[in-house]
Amino acid sequence: MDHLIDRACELIAIPSTADRPHELHRALELALAFVGPGFRVRRFESNGKPSALVHAGDATAFRIILNAHLDVVPADGDQFVPRIEGDRLYGRGAHDMKLAALVMADVFRELAHDLPYDIALQLVADEEVGGADGTAHQIAAGVRGGFVVIGEQSRLQIVTESRGLAHVRLTATGRAAHAAYPWLGQNALVRVADGVSRLLARYPVPEAEVWRTTVNVARFDTSNRAVNQVPDEAGAWLDIRFPPEDADFAGRTSEQIAEHLGGITGLTAAVEALGSPHHADPGSLEVGLLRAAAREAGFAGNLLAKHGAADGRHYTAVGVDAVIFGPGGDGQHSALEWADLTTVTPYGNALRSFLRSIPADPRWPAAASGPGGPVRPG
Repeated sequence: MDHLIDRACELIAIPSTADRPHELHRALELALAFVGPGFRVRRFESNGKPSALVHAGDATAFRIILNAHLDVVPADGDQFVPRIEGDRLYGRGAHDMKLAALVMADVFRELAHDLPYDIALQLVADEEVGGADGTAHQIAAGVRGGFVVIGEQSRLQIVTESRGLAHVRLTATGRAAHAAYPWLGQNALVRVADGVSRLLARYPVPEAEVWRTTVNVARFDTSNRAVNQVPDEAGAWLDIRFPPEDADFAGRTSEQIAEHLGGITGLTAAVEALGSPHHADPGSLEVGLLRAAAREAGFAGNLLAKHGAADGRHYTAVGVDAVIFGPGGDGQHSALEWADLTTVTPYGNALRSFLRSIPADPRWPAAASGPGGPVRPG
């Protein structure tokens, strides 16, 4: 495992955030160098975001695609200095998901030439900002797979369902005035705060894990820069996650969702990004084989519904089943993000076992994977 950890530390040290296109390219090149020669590399770029599809042979469609993202959310500089403490690898992207990406690359380069079917490694660099210029861009260019495994963190559980997302901007205008005479103005920032309060009353922040719509208020802002002035413009930035059962969001257009949110808040709403809930058939042949591989590696192979969205929703949109299946850890997007090194070898072994168990003929019928669907929280 040492070669994986060493390369993971190099990859974590690259601050591959959306606002650093050069670093996104650096991260991609490091991952491709890790895969090594002897493979075809199809390169893509959209809006400055690079990605690649790596495969053996001349295939244009693949029985299995292993999908990994190399971008991370912003962090302080010390989080890009990886460190190992016991069985934990700390650093931005350790858990989400640079270490898992390298495990996938390692398994791919070991097996791709020997499997009786075509497989691809999909490396993208924009998952944290929605995936439109990575996975979705490649899909729009015609990339397809029979089944997709996304290496996001799951502690070797199989995520067949995850909530959808909407990134929303709320705005309000008011009337500027001197702060000593607030009755002469109309405070746009207060209007936004009041509207957000009404929205949180409709979708309150839960006290514990629950499978329902949640709203995160990520930012309030205003162009006002004077403490003695009533702001005449303000806005708020929201991250909304919703399950497929919520008819206010699921299956609705951006315009319909904006109208819904405007009615609650009394503000102007604009949906800047929208992703449908992700779903894969829990009874498919591939899910059953992946569960068996996880059990063989010493884990329960449970099905799971996950709160966070991933690039699987882009495959759901074109009728391709995708699941999240990754190693363990905790603290993604926090200052204490860490990957559980004890799960790395079992994770790699489970991927190998799964890939070797897939039949060569993609027309094989689906097989039941066991009773019940994914366990939903709350």
